[in-house]
Amino acid sequence: MESIGTGLAAIDWNDRRADVYLSRPEKRNAMTVDLMRDLTEAFERIDTDDEVWAVTLLGEGPVFSAGMDLSMMRDRVEPDSEIDRDTFPALLETIESTRQPVVAGIKRAAPAGAFELTLPCDFRILGRDAKYGLLEVALGTFPHGGGTQRLPRLVGLSKAKEIVLTGEFVDPKEAKRMGLVHELCDDEAVDERAKAFADRLCENAPLGLENGKRALNAAFEMPLEQGLQFERTLGRELDDTDDYREGFEARLEEREPQFRRE
Repeated sequence: MESIGTGLAAIDWNDRRADVYLSRPEKRNAMTVDLMRDLTEAFERIDTDDEVWAVTLLGEGPVFSAGMDLSMMRDRVEPDSEIDRDTFPALLETIESTRQPVVAGIKRAAPAGAFELTLPCDFRILGRDAKYGLLEVALGTFPHGGGTQRLPRLVGLSKAKEIVLTGEFVDPKEAKRMGLVHELCDDEAVDERAKAFADRLCENAPLGLENGKRALNAAFEMPLEQGLQFERTLGRELDDTDDYREGFEARLEEREPQFRRE
């Protein structure tokens, strides 16, 4: 495992999969400015690495994350606070724009900011006993690290209002029913299930994964006709690739394809 930046995040390189860890287990991976910056650096490095085809986002130790560090948040409300309020949004945008698909493994707890941290990920694996929700309205504010914008795109406006405005934890089974998470499992198995999900993605053509993600992410950002044109453009980028030819040859020959990102 390679420590990143100040050591509050780490990357475990596993062939075509990279596992990114919040690495502050003694504090239940509560997020500080340094941890958020380290995570940003980790995803920026992965984004430029052609050897990585899929990514997981995990918490070191028994908990995904307790959310924002409470002492940091207390200091933040002081009038002369020098805390950089753009650090968290920048991290979420970096995760969202990472070209490889990202799978979050959410075990035990992911309240408030930790919940928002999982939203720009492409897939979410949730523990059956996890405390998962947006609590900010009970703290005198509301989720404004992207929660009010990303969540409605995932579950619809009505459900998003329920989650944000009640400030209650989301029942894991309901999270699965509404499409917020993709799989439920025992909390002890979350990390391994997230890795297995990412490994399954790695069996596919990496350029197809990347361009497919780009096209899907654009679906809510463009009018339909513009989105369809963007989709066609991204598809044509792959027409002359070796992987595209390999995919069809393998299917015709009834064998597993050997993709090379070429």
